[in-house]
Amino acid sequence: MDPFIFHNPTRLIFGEGQVEEQLVKQLKVYGTKVLLVYGGGSIKRNGLYDQVTSLLTDAGFSVTELPGVEPNPRITTVHKGVDICKQEGIEVILAVGGGSVIDCTKAIAAGAKYDGDAWDLVIKKSAIKDALPFATILTLAATGSEMNAGSVITNWETHEKYGWGSPLVFPKFSILDPKNTVSVPKDHTVYGIVDMMSHVFEQYFHQQGNSYLQEYMCEAVLKTVIEAAPKLVANLEDVKLRETILYSGTIALNGMLQMGVRGDWASHNIEHAVSAVYDIPHAGGLAIIIPEWMRYHKQLGERKLVNLAIRIWNVDPSGKTNEEIAEEGIQQLEKFWSSLGAPSKLADYNIDDSNIEVMADKAMVNGPFGNFNKLQKDDVISILNACLK
Repeated sequence: MDPFIFHNPTRLIFGEGQVEEQLVKQLKVYGTKVLLVYGGGSIKRNGLYDQVTSLLTDAGFSVTELPGVEPNPRITTVHKGVDICKQEGIEVILAVGGGSVIDCTKAIAAGAKYDGDAWDLVIKKSAIKDALPFATILTLAATGSEMNAGSVITNWETHEKYGWGSPLVFPKFSILDPKNTVSVPKDHTVYGIVDMMSHVFEQYFHQQGNSYLQEYMCEAVLKTVIEAAPKLVANLEDVKLRETILYSGTIALNGMLQMGVRGDWASHNIEHAVSAVYDIPHAGGLAIIIPEWMRYHKQLGERKLVNLAIRIWNVDPSGKTNEEIAEEGIQQLEKFWSSLGAPSKLADYNIDDSNIEVMADKAMVNGPFGNFNKLQKDDVISILNACLK
């Protein structure tokens, strides 16, 4: 494995009742002028909005709100948040929602301490030198953004979508109460499950040697999610299953699985290009792309694909070639995601081959990519074409 330094400064506060128990005492450390960032209104329907605003108001906090964060958060919304922070003298930001809300908040936190356009920070035109402190209350198990320093922001005017990050945008603390995820509908629950599994796959495929523990850790998370997910989809109000999936999503992308290795992340890059053009759900795109990325690498990555097939999907290897074993494992993954209700082809989103070249060009904007195997434009086109049907 490669040499590494691991440091995750986010305080994870996990369990039922922790919003009421911990929010005020943890948040007041960073200030009393709060920007409350949230999405489309689900936190108002499930009562979390009333709980949070009451706790803050009763404790003497001054609260300004930024609602309406999009599923693929826009730089225009980031600009609104940055303007509020500068005009109102915001001291701390509180993100209440899923990964999109938290990703948007990270960009607002960095942009509030920058004199130029926050998009400069996303595209790495300017370095992030400071950021407002922020905290999160998670309502959707999916991205792991509650305990990492990464974010994805979309510029819809230019149809660009990029991942970015900085050690300065780790949440100061994140409160995860599984009860706050019980009201998440089936489709978003499924998307979250696909997303966290995708994060594990991206870290599983790497070229560093002597990384058996990292691989076993990845496999343990996958096995846990695979066991719990069908039960949860069949019983969305089961708090214990919500708890298992919630914790799995955090572990999947808080840095623990990638110590000493460099994950691939090519599938994510391709999906960002697809949803920059078509604005589809991120995890929906990953459910389509990742199996085809695996299929494209059946020969290059035999050992890992074979391990997944045997250890995760219980494929019987008797009398089969490694390529046959790998293919059977890929088919099992596709079958599993489809059984939950995830899409399996781009046609499920009415996407045809008309913009294949456009999407490939967007994926290639920074040149060849992927740490497991560098993809060129022709590779991307082949994978996207395989995703059509």
